[in-house]
Parts: sequence; C-alpha cells; structure tokens
Amino acid sequence: IPVIVQSLKWDSARHGPTICAAFLRTGGLGTGTPHETPPMRQTSASLELPRMDINASVATADGAIVGQHGLRPLEDSGPESKQNSNFEAASGEEDRRRNNELLEKAVNTSLSCMTTVYDALTLPLYFFVQQPWKQMALHNAPKGILLDEEKMIYGSATPRSLRHQELLDMNIDTMEKVLSYSVAKHANQKCLGAREVIEEVEVMDPTTGKMVKKFELGDYQWMNYVDVNEEATNVSAGLAKLGLKPKQKIAIFAETRREWLITAMAAFKQNLTIVTVFTTLGDDGVIYALKETDVTFLITSEELMPRLVNVLPQVPSVQNLIYMNPRNLPQTESVLAEIPKNVQTTSYSDLVESGKTATFEEVKPTRNDRAIIMYTSGSTGNPKGVILSHNNIVSGMRSVLDILALSGQPEPEDAYIAYLPLAHVLELMSETICFIQGIPIGYSSPLTMTDASLGVKEGTKGDASVLKPTILAGVPLVLERISKGIQTKMAERGKIVELIFNYFYNYKVKWYHKGYDTPLVNKILFNKVKSLIGGRVRFMAVGSAPLAPETHEFIRAVLSCPIVLGYAMTETSSCGTLGIGSDLTVGRVGGPVQCTKIRLVDWEEGGYRITDKPYPRGEIIMGGDNIAMGYYKNLESTDFYEEDGTRWIKTGDIGEVHPDGVFKVIDRKKDLVKLSNGEYISLGKIESIIKTCKYVENACVCADSSHSYPVALICISQPHVKKLAAKMGIVNRSFDDLCRNPILEEAILNKVQSHVVLHNLNKFEVPKKIHLVSEPWMPQSGLVTAAFKIKRNNVYKQYEAQINEMYNSYR
Repeated sequence: IPVIVQSLKWDSARHGPTICAAFLRTGGLGTGTPHETPPMRQTSASLELPRMDINASVATADGAIVGQHGLRPLEDSGPESKQNSNFEAASGEEDRRRNNELLEKAVNTSLSCMTTVYDALTLPLYFFVQQPWKQMALHNAPKGILLDEEKMIYGSATPRSLRHQELLDMNIDTMEKVLSYSVAKHANQKCLGAREVIEEVEVMDPTTGKMVKKFELGDYQWMNYVDVNEEATNVSAGLAKLGLKPKQKIAIFAETRREWLITAMAAFKQNLTIVTVFTTLGDDGVIYALKETDVTFLITSEELMPRLVNVLPQVPSVQNLIYMNPRNLPQTESVLAEIPKNVQTTSYSDLVESGKTATFEEVKPTRNDRAIIMYTSGSTGNPKGVILSHNNIVSGMRSVLDILALSGQPEPEDAYIAYLPLAHVLELMSETICFIQGIPIGYSSPLTMTDASLGVKEGTKGDASVLKPTILAGVPLVLERISKGIQTKMAERGKIVELIFNYFYNYKVKWYHKGYDTPLVNKILFNKVKSLIGGRVRFMAVGSAPLAPETHEFIRAVLSCPIVLGYAMTETSSCGTLGIGSDLTVGRVGGPVQCTKIRLVDWEEGGYRITDKPYPRGEIIMGGDNIAMGYYKNLESTDFYEEDGTRWIKTGDIGEVHPDGVFKVIDRKKDLVKLSNGEYISLGKIESIIKTCKYVENACVCADSSHSYPVALICISQPHVKKLAAKMGIVNRSFDDLCRNPILEEAILNKVQSHVVLHNLNKFEVPKKIHLVSEPWMPQSGLVTAAFKIKRNNVYKQYEAQINEMYNSYR
C-alpha cells in the first residue's frame, strides 16, 4: 500500500513516536488498472493489518516496536482469538519485522524529503564556499612516485615543508639539538602538562565485581619550554653526580608521564643511551631486557616499584634505582625496604635538587651515536632491542612534518593528549614532533582519558574534557571500542534515534566522498559525539596494527576530522608510509614519507608477485636514513641489509601499491597458514574482520594444517553478550557462566559467521568453532602487545587445551 508520511515526531511524554500517514488507493489488487484517488487519512482499523497504539509504544534495542504489554493487536480478544493464539504467536515475528520495515521506510522517506530540499537550497552556497574540486584534486594527486620500475621502488611525492628545510639548514640531526632548537624557538610557551591527583578511592565495578581505583583530578599544571630545559639539565647533572658517564646506558621502566620525556632529554644532553622497557611486559620480559643490556641505572615510578622487588634480585647489574615520586605514596617506604641492599635508591625529586648544585660538562652526541635501545613487545619470542641512532629518529621526524604541513600549520590553541606508552616508538615520535612545533602535550592514561573512563571518579571530568585536545595518536583497538560504544548508545536510545543517526551518517559519508563537508549535520548530531574526546579534535594519526575500513570510515565521519593511517615499525623509527587528510579512501596506509624508499619483492610461496594485476603485490621492504642500526647483540640479523648505499629492512608484511603511489597492507608472512585442503588463509585478515562484530572485543584465529578450517578464541563484549543472553532467556548468570554456556556460544558463533560472510570471506576462511573468553586481553597478561597486537605464540600456549578441544570435539 503506497504511503505518504505527513508528520513524524517524538512524543517525549509517552516515550514513543507519533506517525500520521496518508494511504493512496490505487485500484483493485491485481486488476492492473490503477485508479489514484486523493490521499485519505486512514485509521488502522480500516486496514487488514494488526492495529497498534503507536503512542504507547517504544522501540527496543533490537528494533521491535512494542507497547506496554508487548506487540499486540488492539482489538478485544474474544473466544475465537484465543483459539487462534498459537497462530498469533507464530505470526508475531513477522509482524515485528513488518513494523520495523514500515518504521524504517517512514523515517528514511521523511528525512530524504527534508534533506533533498535542504541540498537544493544550500548546494550552490556550499559549492562556492567549500570548493570541492580542490578537495577532489588533492584526493586524486599522486602520493608516491615510482623511482625504479625494475626493482619496484617507490619514493615520496610530498613536497619538503618549510620546517623540514629549516631543520636541515640549521643542521638539526640529534635529539639534543632538537631540544635546544625547541627551547630557543618556543621559550615561554606551554610545553608539558599533568593533572594533580586530589583523591584516590577504591570502589566495586558493577560489571566485573572487582575493586577498581577511581581518581579525583585537578586542572592541568603546565611547565613551559624553559622550565622543561632547566629540569632536564638538573636531572642530567644529578645523573653525572651519581657516576653516569657519556655513552653509558640508562633504562626507563615507567608509565607515560612528563618525567619520562624530561629524563630522556636529560640523557641526550650527555650522550647517554636510553633503554626503553614496556611496563606491560611480564617480569620475564623486563628481566630479559635489563640483563641483556647490562644497565646499571634504572628509572621507574612509585607505582611500579613493587614489581621491582621481584625483578632486581635477578638483575645484578642494576646498582642505582631512581623512582619518580610526584605523589609520595605512603607505601613507598615499605617497598624501599624490600629493594636489594646493593641497589642505591634515589627519588626523582632528590635527583633534581642534587643537580641544581652539581657541575658537569655536557657531552653532545653526534648524528650516528646510539640514542635509544627500544625493546619491542614483539608478538613472537623474547623482546628485541632495536638500536636507533639520533639521525634515525630526527630523519623520521623531519619527514612526518612534511605530511602534517599539508593539513596546515600548528594553531595557537592546539594541544596533544599523550596516553599511549612512551616506550613505544609511535608515541615517542608523536611527542617529539609536537615538542618541536610548540604544541603543548597534556599527559593522560586510558584509565582517565574520558568522563566515562574506568579510573575517573564520579563528578570528575576526564582528561580529554579538561585538555580539549586537537591532535591525537591512536591504535585500532581504541577506535574500535569508540565505534562500538557510539553505536550501542544510539541503539539504546530507541529505534527512531538509531535510524536518524544512521541516515545522517550515510548522508555525511555520501557528501564527503564528493568533496563536501556537512556543517549543519556536524553541529546538530556529530559534535555531541566529538565532545566525548574534548570536542576540538582536528587531526588523528593511527598506526601499530590494521584498522578495519568500516571503523576508519565511521570514526572519520562522527569525529568530523581526518583520520590518517600510517605503516611503520620500531625498526624504521615509526616512519614508512603515512596517509594525508585529503585522501578520501579508507583501509590504505598512504605513500612513502620523504626519508623512506619502499620496494615490493615477490613472495612465491604465498603467490604474491610484482607482476600481479590489477596491482603489483609482494613483501614490503623499506630503506632510508630512518632504518635502525640493528638489533642489540644481534647486529648480523638478516632482516637488515645494505644495497646501493641504502640500508634496508625486510618487514615480513605483504602489500600492494595503487596507481597513485599509495600502499595497502594485505597480509603478513607469519600469519599465512596452509589448510589441509591446500588453501592458504591469513589469520590477521580474518581477525580484523571478526573484531568489527559488535559481540567481539578481541579475537585470535587458530589454524592447523591437518584440518580444513580455522577456529577462533574470542574475547566477548560484555554489554552486547549480556543483552543477547537476556533475549534468549538466559538470566541471573555470572559472566563466566555465560561464557561457558554452550547455547549462548552457539548463538555467538552464528552471529560471528554471519558477520564475516557479509565481509566476503571465503567459506574455508570462516571459523567453524569458537571458544568464549571472559577476561579481556590486556598487555599485562602477556597475550597482547602494548599496541594490542596479538602475541600469537603466548595465546596458543595459554589456550592449548581449548584449541585442541575445538578441533577434537564433534559439537
């Protein structure tokens, strides 16, 4: 029956929609002789459809429209209707589906009419103001240039920025020179900020039933560039007074905080080499890194000192322990008493004070001196110490500045929020780039970043709400959680709200790909989402792991800012490729940066060749001044090699290059497994798709060459799974019990299989069995890296029994 929706509004008093519709009569059914009459207002009693009290109805999370007593006809139930109750129950699902379709059609038709009129009125203005042809020209411009067709080597098409040229002209090629340059240029500007902890309390988390710490936090307290340089000088003098000599090593084992960066700069002042150790490494990993480098000085934080009580007895080389003590925790004294007696302990504040009266001569590093031995939290085996020279880091930094210059120069109100591990090269490079540009860096953590973060006390604003950052660095898992969280909130607010949100999301994406922005939609709808992270974000760079294209598209739309992907490694100083904000595509990682050349090499075993059509494919090899000096105590590694005066590294990743010189990472050699049927599958590819399913928090796909199918270990999303269980009638169960429920497991398996099939996975790539994991995989567990990449060997070892059960059971 053709329908014209005449009005659609939300009745807040009754929490439901009011729809007024007119129906067009078009002649007898099946007569083939339409006879149109004027629209007539109809009551539902005149239609051969169940009549519903729309005003007394609400939309449920799964899209059903239900009244106060559930989906029901309003006619009185006589004896005949009672006899037909079974039929009505059977047809209830069909009624729900039909009502959902009618509601969706009504909402979309109304919004389409409205936006069509709006577009017709405003398009000429937007055309001249936004100048979409310029956006499309930038989008279509080449981002990489083919330098050697025979060897398939690509270089950057990005012009050198003014700041890059200035750094070259001033011969800025060490981190010590970066510090001096920045202090001279930005002197009294805000530099590093941290929030004061006013109060710390422990409360029970209602979701997990565990005790968690909550913090009441004050405003950001700022140090300017002169302050930072003065403190770094005092720390450097204090270290020299304790006996550290130039070119010796000092390890930093601490969370991301401003004392971390100041200590690093202090070390660079007298040519010390920093050994970085992830706080998320297990004790065995920490011991391995400290013992391999034979460090004598270790800098840590009060919060981590209890871990060192067990670590230090196994690392006899450590003779001095310096602990950062901004909070002066009461338990610190008792922990100090348990530190081995041969280790001298000094607080960071005492170190700064001692440096104020000490005299020392700065021994400045050269471009080829070792700056950092950065221990990766590698996904296989023991962590590897990557040796980065001063020139490696500075070369990469200059090249990233070229890409950032395309998005405009730093603005006076810019601010960067620092929450990723500083021991990770992505965060270190991000902070260094902000430092040299005069962009204030406000320190945060995943526990206090937003108002809803786990560690934020009720009534306290999260770090993003206080700092209002404009620039972020992110990792895919964080963006996936944001995406799922937003979509869940929309669904919880009712079907109409969800439909409106989805309509305008698709509306914005449509115009975005034509080169336009949608300022009115942004202001009315998406700015509320953007306010979750402060409301001012204008640029976000994402790296460290693959980001699902649909997540990329969604976050870019709702945050109304460019989300650029990069591809690099610790071994390449966090530089390789980097997207630009004007690229309208998703899932690609950009063209090469200035300091890097990229080549593709055939990998015959996997069937990837540079002669492949439509795009050349092969293993990605990166070369340039940013390539690391090698691995500590393993300088003969075959991952590195020299050719034609360039240092190269084999990445082990498989990529393809598009005609505009932009790369896409499509596989990884270590993730490729051959099944018993002869088919190759990519574990990482399947995992990236599974993780976009709303019921999944994280996933590890397992494949055995003696079987013809993969299986999967799945960390499930608590809110979504609990809702699914309630819908299935599984109630009053603990979360652990839900994960062990075979009926729920089967339901989630069906959801996951349906989801991945929609993403065009082949039949042999779809997991046939799953095991539900109740505990989230955090870096502290040793199952994921600091960037939340799966540590596959560790996962396989811990869940060996469950994997064997999946392959050996018949269910």
